[in-house]
Amino acid sequence: MKKTATEIKESQVKISDAFWSRMQEKVIDVVIPFQEKVLHDEVPGVEKSHAIENFRIAAGLSQGEFYGMVFQDSDVAKWLEGVAYSLAVRPDPELEARADGIIEIIEKAQQPDGYLDTYFIIKEPEHRWQNLHECHELYCAGHMMEAAAAYYRVTGKDRLLHVTERLADHIIGRFGPEDEKEHGFPGHQEVEIGLLKLYHVTGKEKYKDMARYFLEERGKNPDYFYEEKIKRGWSHWGQYSTEELDVSYNQAHQTIYEQKEAVGHAVRALYMYTAMADLAGTDGDDRLYQACRTLWDNIVSQKMYITGGIGGDSEGEAFAGNYELPNDMAYAETCASIAMIFFAHHMLEMDMDGAYADIIEKELYNSTISGMQLNGKRYFYVNPLECEPGVSGRLFGYRHALPTRPGWYACACCPPNLIRLITSLGKYCFSESDSAIYSHLMIGQKAELGKADITVETSYPWEGKAEYSIMPKTEEEFTLAVHIPYYVDLNREETSLTVNGEKRNLRSLMKKGYAYITRKWNKGDTVSLHFPMEVRKVYANQHVREDAGCVAILRGPVVYCLEGTDNGELLQSLRIPKEMRAEPYSCEEGILKGNTLLKIDGFRMVGSRELYSEKPPVKEKAVLTAIPYYAWTNRGENQMRVWIQEE
Repeated sequence: MKKTATEIKESQVKISDAFWSRMQEKVIDVVIPFQEKVLHDEVPGVEKSHAIENFRIAAGLSQGEFYGMVFQDSDVAKWLEGVAYSLAVRPDPELEARADGIIEIIEKAQQPDGYLDTYFIIKEPEHRWQNLHECHELYCAGHMMEAAAAYYRVTGKDRLLHVTERLADHIIGRFGPEDEKEHGFPGHQEVEIGLLKLYHVTGKEKYKDMARYFLEERGKNPDYFYEEKIKRGWSHWGQYSTEELDVSYNQAHQTIYEQKEAVGHAVRALYMYTAMADLAGTDGDDRLYQACRTLWDNIVSQKMYITGGIGGDSEGEAFAGNYELPNDMAYAETCASIAMIFFAHHMLEMDMDGAYADIIEKELYNSTISGMQLNGKRYFYVNPLECEPGVSGRLFGYRHALPTRPGWYACACCPPNLIRLITSLGKYCFSESDSAIYSHLMIGQKAELGKADITVETSYPWEGKAEYSIMPKTEEEFTLAVHIPYYVDLNREETSLTVNGEKRNLRSLMKKGYAYITRKWNKGDTVSLHFPMEVRKVYANQHVREDAGCVAILRGPVVYCLEGTDNGELLQSLRIPKEMRAEPYSCEEGILKGNTLLKIDGFRMVGSRELYSEKPPVKEKAVLTAIPYYAWTNRGENQMRVWIQEE
């Protein structure tokens, strides 16, 4: 299925929104400088990075040893990509100059043949390309390509672009279907995305062809990684054995066309699905689109948390089985939720279906930004849906699910991933085709599009209203298609859409989650959308055994949770009535200021102090306070639950 609309560039949309502008400002003013200092090892008390110093050593500008993970280079690449997008949000000549300086160091580190990976340049040059399964050379290359494409798109500077083109040409010279080349593919998918982004900015078919090769070579020889291991006779992680590998962890057990279920490492899988969807839309490849659709349906229907979290198995940061969605042992890596947005965005470009926009919205307001402290200085790698002090982060089986956000990680993939997502938010808001402009997200913004400039004013996600002001650039008729979130009740009298104040029949305008308004537009025309923002109870499929008898509380796109800070001890003793009464209110003080919280009339079950008793607990009335899930554990370590038992 061919892409039906062109991607909007980051610079075409300026976010002006009470919720997201504050988020972008925090990233630009706090997070980017903080992470820059971390990358330079200038922040005491957090995990050492050494990532930029690794490049300096590889470039011959410093003396020393490589430090960090084998994929340490990728932290710098993602930070640079986030910086590029931030420059589109707010130009900053000093930040740009510092980024240019880092790019110059990267260029000097590149080897004469185009190779670029500081671990192998510094530490094991004799082992280049011998361990695709474990050593992430192609993964790091892909992230550097993404950074280069973004930096070129925003600044017009091509220094890093040329570095990554030389790197890509080096890779093309080594891998491929030809007899004289190695028939390999990455252990951690990412280079496929990077190669496609190089193709999109350069137009050079060889990069797209290489991305297709890596995607389609996967699974043709499921024993490839095992044969590679036996041939080299060593393991990067120091645990070499001759046992066969579980290649489903790398999604290498079948070809991409044969895979029907999302399995293995969640981020690897979703990066692969992202590249598959991009390639399917770029080439109009229906077979590849159907492969994507099958995997999409499996994730969304059977493997996604209510928050949008992806990955229920901490063993391998992986997808669990269908409906296996434990709350207190959830993995739900921040990077996986971010990658799900990437996947959804490319699916949306092929098929303007509101179901994809709904998932983007779910991820944006819940399991991505939950990965960052409200002050921007601490981060979650794992995003559980339940926390128990003394258990979470401490006991075996729960050690991954930390009760508070650390300042940094030895494996720091998630923090810079959040930078590049939040600063590039504008590109997810609109798409444009020959005949239509599609608005995917109700975010306040000013968009400079081909057919019109559009200003959106909204107080979403706290209120259900948005106004679109259209300044057309053509006298020809065109369509404005506005996404209506899945939870909006079109039958409610309070739900309305007006054009220049004239009410339209919203149901008659709807097609696959979008309201299509086709007309000759005049300067200053307005489209206004209003709908009630009700508090909703959501029930899980009965196959999800952890959630049986429980409800989750949502309002708009926001998932809510209960914390011990507001509700006292023993959250497990609280009950939500079948006929729930909930009152939203704006928090006016403290770290949660500006967020809409909920007061819910509920119950607390009070039982015997004995370990076991034949006397049933007594029900007492209690007023419960619910806060947005993304804001949990900003007030110290305490209990937290998303799923609450129903009376």
